Amino acid sequence: MKIYTKTGDKGQTALIGGRRVSKSDLRIDAYGTVDELNSWIGLVRDQPVNIVRRELLKEIQDRLFTIGSELATDPEKAPKRVMPTIAPDDIMLLEQAMDTMDAELPELRAFVLPGGHESVSFCHLARTVCRRAERNIITLNEQALTSVDTVDELVMQYINRLSDYLFMLSRKMAQELNAEEVTWKPRT
Repeated sequence: MKIYTKTGDKGQTALIGGRRVSKSDLRIDAYGTVDELNSWIGLVRDQPVNIVRRELLKEIQDRLFTIGSELATDPEKAPKRVMPTIAPDDIMLLEQAMDTMDAELPELRAFVLPGGHESVSFCHLARTVCRRAERNIITLNEQALTSVDTVDELVMQYINRLSDYLFMLSRKMAQELNAEEVTWKPRT
């Protein structure tokens, strides 16, 4: 099977279910941003500091594929086969990981400037892409014409919690790397 099909040469792509839409469609932008986030998570996973978190980060990447497949599915022509979904346990897993990191980190009293170490910066980039994915998904949900078009609430919760997890992870990575955590001090 060839990787190129030439079916998208005129700016259209197919959703799961067969309907063709513009590549600039909000649904495409939403799952494309989730795909971009997945790549950033892969880069974060590959950082030596995250060797103890590799399995969790792989699991997060798997959930992002689940979210991408849900967003790539035409809500009016969903396939008859069962598609994977996000479950409450997926969100709880992120919350538990955050609670563990939070117990090991100093209290946060100010905003943190991204940076301090290249690995930490990669995590902050993943966090900001996650926030963009969240905005796209929420916009897609708000523009839903029918209840069939709405985005699963658990998807929105998962992406929201994932951005929080990535912030906590960036702080934990900074701690483990002995990187300076620079707080924002606004000019007066």
